[in-house]
Amino acid sequence: MSILALAIATLAMTQSSSATIEAREADRLEACVAKIEVDAEEAYEDGLAWVYQGNRPGARQCTAMALIALGRPDEGAARLEQLANSVDGGSVEQRAEYLTQSGNAWLQAGAPEAAIVTFTNALKLKPGIPDLLVDRASAHLMLEDWAEAKEDLDRAITLAPNMGIARQLRAEAHLNLDQLNLAMADIDAAMAADPENIDTLVLRGRVREAIRLSKVRVLSPEIID
Repeated sequence: MSILALAIATLAMTQSSSATIEAREADRLEACVAKIEVDAEEAYEDGLAWVYQGNRPGARQCTAMALIALGRPDEGAARLEQLANSVDGGSVEQRAEYLTQSGNAWLQAGAPEAAIVTFTNALKLKPGIPDLLVDRASAHLMLEDWAEAKEDLDRAITLAPNMGIARQLRAEAHLNLDQLNLAMADIDAAMAADPENIDTLVLRGRVREAIRLSKVRVLSPEIID
């Protein structure tokens, strides 16, 4: 066999072996995620054993997600962020997934500033993803950065006009920016997308009350000395 033919055969065997390992890892990660729903503590212990066996990316993701389920979202978020930035973090899609999970865990931990950084990094890998823009807008809303949130939501709605959650969140931003007619227009669109959404119904009541109050003219009596 020529050197070239041997090299090609070796490469094919290596690729086949890598594909097998990746498939096994994907199956094990899927099993871990399923176990988190049932017993997060046991899933975490399984993840630790998996880390000890080879410290594979799937093992680190498993333990991070289990930590989030166990009420330690800040630690889980930090681990997912480290995984996204590691040399074996995988493809662009995988790294973006880790960052997205990390950002949502930071939101769960009440750390919107960290979430914004993480979502921004995810958007650098996967620009123009409506869900990521909505996630980052949620962090801005937590910080009461209404204009920043609206900017992200404008982009998300341009990309996905019928996205109910984006319309709902933009209505919240418009309400706080005192843009009441725009807020009600977004409420109507959010209701059309999801008529039974309780959060949208509550927000509609707040917007209606704000519109009512805006029409009331209260005259303060002059105080004559």
